[in-house]
Amino acid sequence: MGINSNRVEHCSDHHACHDEHETAVTISSTDVNVMPSLEVHRVCLPPHKTTLEKLMHKLSEAFFPDDPLHKFKNQTWFNKLVLGLQFFFPIFQWAPNYNFRLLRSDFISGLTIASLAIPQGISYAKLANLPPIIGLYSSFVPPLIYSVLGSSRHLAVGPVSIASLVMGTMLNEAVSYTDEPTLYLQLAFTATFFAGLFQASLGLLRLGFIIDFLSKATLVGFMAGAAVIVSLQQLKGLLGIVHFTSKMQIVPVLASVVQHKHEWSWQTIVLGVSFLILLLTTRNISLRKPKLFWISAACPLASVILSTILVVLFKSKLGGVQTIGHLTKGLNPPSSNMLHFRGPFLAIAIKTGIVTGILSLTEGIAVGRTFAALKNYQVDGNKEMMAIGFMNMAGSCSSCYVTTGSFSRSAVNYNAGAQTVVSNVIMAAAVLVTLLFLMPLFYYTPSVILGAIIITAVIGLIDYQAAYKLWKVDKLDFLACLCSFLGVLFVSVPLGLAIAVGVSVFKILLHVTRPNTVVLGNIPGTQIYQNISRYTEALRVPSFLVLAVEAPFYFANATYLQERILRWVREEEERIQANNESKLKCIILDMTAVTAIDTSGIDTICEVRKALENRSLKLVLANPVGSVMEKLHQSNILDSFGLDGLYLTVGEAVADISSSWKP
Repeated sequence: MGINSNRVEHCSDHHACHDEHETAVTISSTDVNVMPSLEVHRVCLPPHKTTLEKLMHKLSEAFFPDDPLHKFKNQTWFNKLVLGLQFFFPIFQWAPNYNFRLLRSDFISGLTIASLAIPQGISYAKLANLPPIIGLYSSFVPPLIYSVLGSSRHLAVGPVSIASLVMGTMLNEAVSYTDEPTLYLQLAFTATFFAGLFQASLGLLRLGFIIDFLSKATLVGFMAGAAVIVSLQQLKGLLGIVHFTSKMQIVPVLASVVQHKHEWSWQTIVLGVSFLILLLTTRNISLRKPKLFWISAACPLASVILSTILVVLFKSKLGGVQTIGHLTKGLNPPSSNMLHFRGPFLAIAIKTGIVTGILSLTEGIAVGRTFAALKNYQVDGNKEMMAIGFMNMAGSCSSCYVTTGSFSRSAVNYNAGAQTVVSNVIMAAAVLVTLLFLMPLFYYTPSVILGAIIITAVIGLIDYQAAYKLWKVDKLDFLACLCSFLGVLFVSVPLGLAIAVGVSVFKILLHVTRPNTVVLGNIPGTQIYQNISRYTEALRVPSFLVLAVEAPFYFANATYLQERILRWVREEEERIQANNESKLKCIILDMTAVTAIDTSGIDTICEVRKALENRSLKLVLANPVGSVMEKLHQSNILDSFGLDGLYLTVGEAVADISSSWKP
């Protein structure tokens, strides 16, 4: 076996390298399937950094991965001021270049989404157990604030079904909206304030990663379950039932429908089912032919107008149909004096605010990023959090409840050709005209039409194709989805969400505490080592067991990894004995995928090495990443491994160690 004393060094002189393998070996290609003339390289330590430098780097990577200040580099103070205004107020970015062509597109899309926002606002307020006028107030002030602070060009702001449902459910558990309507309204505004405060704080502190605990699988199940519950709750309006359960579980709702069948009104049923079929038909047409999006967008308002006309014309025959009644004309009244910051119900207001804040934030950012991707521009998640948060805080002081970007309205806005957030301003202007002059026209609007609009809106939240994809791709994700769905249906909306988050966190813990470990084999004629169960051509190297750990080495998984490595060794020895192969001499631990290690992980490596030494087996580490190498060096563990215990690659380890064995 030839020895090559000319060593290739890849470490600069001022950076420390671990002083193993002062010589390189050249072996023939017939020995253990490795390439000839293989040189063994040093394993280097990363560049030296002080503790403060490491801390600053960690904080920068954790909270500023997008490097938001890179635009400010090498700029004059005036340019920095302009960039600062554009950073905090995106309106200064697009307003200087705004022109009539953009206004024409935004005007058309703004009027289009207004035709959808007005009936939806009234309907969603009903879903939150709030007066219908609150839904219109919430479609006026928040869009104006978002147009100044928001970075998405296509997000259409207003009340949404999920946040409305959760707020109505959580608040109604503490206060009855029928017995104490004033207190209920105060708590709704207070919850909205805390939702906005929570959202803005996440953006300011750059803690947006918290909402990532609501995984896609969790949201698919949660929204589907909520859509079913919301739809069943609308049976009260569709059937004309007066006395209906306030509970939000599927069993009490269906039981209430059956128990109060003597209250069913055939006039209400005929009117409601007819318009529900009309709304679903137009929705289906728009889904099949996106260019006809305006049909489904205009249908809710057209249904409100047509149903109101029918009730007025046939008042005597439709006397059993419930109507909205009187709605106050005028602008949003101030509500800062109604915020409830003390008393026994403060806790439920904070809890409701945080839950609805997370849900609305998740939906708003997801919708914004979806349409930004279609138009190839970026939406800053942290700026969106601040925009939505300040929007809700201001809304709570102007008689609004929780609002965010609605997927249905944003889709209509996008398809209508919106170019900037001015479409939200146009929508708000249309709502303003409605508030000032058109409110008396809603007096005879039947309540059943609101139920039909809600069902049409939420039925799109049931994404069975996404659930099927989860089942095909990741069974654990599907389990999270199913738990979320069933939890909402049979337990409650907040607890269903908590169960879903719990399953998602459990999945994370499972991946961390039970990481994947595999046996690697050499692909003949190469220096590539791959999973032998995945690549059939990969061959085991005689006398070697090559293991790969595909996760960080933490206290949470240290014990498991120790037990699993020793089990791999035991199983390999049993396999060798059964097949009468060469005796096992060396275990190589490929640490390429070990991105981090703590003191528990270091202790585990020491214990594994000692356990293997007692069995006359050698443990070798291959390719530790920079941070892992640094901690191994600082712990002095590398001294116990000797001169041939650390290698840059698995191939070099096999070649070097096998060359030292006697033929």
